[in-house]
Order: sequence, then C-alpha cells, then structure tokens
Amino acid sequence: MDLRKLKKLIDLVEESGISELELTEGEEKVRISRALMQSAAPVAHYVAAPQAPQQAPAQAAPAAESATAPAIQGHVIKSPMVGTFYRSSSPDANPFVEVGTTVAIGDTVCIIEAMKLLNEIECDHAGVIKKILVENGQPVEYGEPLFVIG
Repeated sequence: MDLRKLKKLIDLVEESGISELELTEGEEKVRISRALMQSAAPVAHYVAAPQAPQQAPAQAAPAAESATAPAIQGHVIKSPMVGTFYRSSSPDANPFVEVGTTVAIGDTVCIIEAMKLLNEIECDHAGVIKKILVENGQPVEYGEPLFVIG
C-alpha cells in the first residue's frame, strides 16, 4: 500500500470521528486506531444511554435477561462497529454464510458498511452457524449480536 493512500486513510479516521479502521487489500492489512482517550469517551457515553432505561425497573431486568439467555446459546459474534449489515458482497451474490454453514476462524461472515467503507467481519470462533440475528440491510450498533455459533 502506498504512502499517499495510507495518509488519506489516516486523515479519514481523524476527520470522521471513527475510532478504528481496518482495511485488507490482498495480503496487506492495515489497522488505524485513534488515541484511546479520544475514543473512550464517546463509547462510554453511548453505552450508558441504552442501559439507563433497563436499570430503572430493577425487577424487570433480571426477568428479561433470563428470558433471552436460553434463546442465545453458543458463541455470539457481535458487531465491532456501528453501520449497515450485509450478508453478501453484492445484492446478486450468495450470502457469506447461512444457518448450518460450518465456519472456521478468519472466515468472512458478513460486511458492515460504515462511512461508505465496506468492512468484512471475520469469524472469531470455529463451529456451525446456528442463528442469524440480523436482517440484510439492517442498521447495527456496536456490540449488537449478529450470529450464534454452536
């Protein structure tokens, strides 16, 4: 990867406000991360907001957790970023994985588009896809469960 392209990617990360960018071209892989202090504040603030309503009814939260715990059994692949979830590389292409597909560590399971960049999400656990939790084209949040692997 040439230096001019790398400089443009660094500028994109600085201007856009995203905390991390990972790009793979062939066998070359580049990860650009912003300083920890800059990215920690927005993430901490963002996570705190959705949890506030859940904590208000103290008795309802444990019941909700126990109701969803049996539904998701196995390893969960979570979204590493905010963006739009896509199951395939193009509208005409076959999905990367289906329920029942055997996956290995490093296999691409989906794409998340963020800031006009397509980010391939790789499997971090070997097994069989038990459940796909997100619909194609749906917006996803950071940490949102995408797949269950058994």
